[in-house]
Amino acid sequence: MFEKFRRSWALVKASASVLRSDKELMLFPLVSSAATVLVLATFAVPTFALRIFENGFGPVGAIWAFAFYFCQYTVIIFFNSALVGAALIRLEGGDPTLADGLRAARSRLGAILGYAAIAATVGMLLNAMKNRENNFIVRLIGSGLGMMWTLATFLVVPVLVSTDVGPVDALRSSVNLLKRTWGENAIGQIGIGTAFGLITVVVVLIGAGCTVAAWMVSAGLGIAVAVVFVIAVLLLGVYQSALSGVYSAALYQYVTRGETPAGFEDVPLAQAFAGK
Repeated sequence: MFEKFRRSWALVKASASVLRSDKELMLFPLVSSAATVLVLATFAVPTFALRIFENGFGPVGAIWAFAFYFCQYTVIIFFNSALVGAALIRLEGGDPTLADGLRAARSRLGAILGYAAIAATVGMLLNAMKNRENNFIVRLIGSGLGMMWTLATFLVVPVLVSTDVGPVDALRSSVNLLKRTWGENAIGQIGIGTAFGLITVVVVLIGAGCTVAAWMVSAGLGIAVAVVFVIAVLLLGVYQSALSGVYSAALYQYVTRGETPAGFEDVPLAQAFAGK
């Protein structure tokens, strides 16, 4: 267990060193977050105004939900592709700009839209299973399938950005790459998620304590402190997203070329993703 945490922290530090060398990579998850909030607001207003789900989840509601999922996934995958495209340039020794990443994503827009449609369909089905009332087994299966889907699609975005293939072939390539380099349940994904999960919990606990203490002084000060810590948690999410994007780019470069990317020399990638 200690070794897993050690590798997780090493992955965080290596990805962070890449981000420190090119802070512009942080712009992609920031813009993505703003765009997803905009999409959410765009769908939320007519959803409540037209009372689309007032009579349950009918055909109209299903179409509306799919449209929302599709738009959200398109935005997320597009900016993830831009981030990974820029990260690959950095890992190859280049100096990418925001425009370079966006250009890489735009060049693969057709494949991104196709993959967004697949991801939206799978996402709706998995959510329907995980939210199934009074059926613990179905919810459990849905959660398990969701984890499998996340692992299987870990390298889809780097494949989409780096190769001229369609979304189905990108999925197939991601699965094949994961099989070739199967390790301890994709330690990069789980490691970064675990590390930031713990950091977020600590920040939330500290924020709650500081907010209570500040509220005892004045309500205004308590609100101000709470807002500061909420922003801090949101920024942690943005930073985690950037780190995950950098790591997926580094892993893709490693498994396709057999070379450890610059900045990851001290990370045991070969151990974390050793073939069975």
